[in-house]
Amino acid sequence: MLRKIPHEIVASILAATTAFVGGNALHLPPWAIFISWAGTYLAGGPHLAVMKRLWAAMPVGSTYALIIVLLDTKWGNAFGTSTLATDAVLAIIILVVNTALMYTGRIKVFSLIPGMFFGFASFFATYFGGFGWDTSNPWVAWIAVIAMNALGPIYAWLAEWLVKPRGVVVSPEQERSSVD
Repeated sequence: MLRKIPHEIVASILAATTAFVGGNALHLPPWAIFISWAGTYLAGGPHLAVMKRLWAAMPVGSTYALIIVLLDTKWGNAFGTSTLATDAVLAIIILVVNTALMYTGRIKVFSLIPGMFFGFASFFATYFGGFGWDTSNPWVAWIAVIAMNALGPIYAWLAEWLVKPRGVVVSPEQERSSVD
């Protein structure tokens, strides 16, 4: 029987390729790939149905996070410029927008709420972390994070595809015994 390449080796090789994602002129957030890569496994593994649910949910979360940044940029000083005043406005914005995000999770196509929060948190980390080709532009962060989150399920699928021995069907019992 052909031996498969250990998952640890394949995952590490794939992880190494993300250095080229962040290390280019676009300064994309490679860690956003890891968020959705791990999320793929948490949601059930790299199966097309899981991947589609993540691809639908993550951009929704990123979009709601973008809305928070845009609203805060426009109305963040509505109550004044003190920390308490700006925090109060931000709290109201988060309350309203996050409520809308949670209600959006009731729509079947967007119902993978953890996926929405992967996109939500990834957007904030991208924008406030200074990633993207224009670090002051929230729209650039939005584009960058949606693209990088979309790659995570693909990396998960590649990892599984690359560890499978070619032309050999492995039973679940054989798979478990090869891990021990």
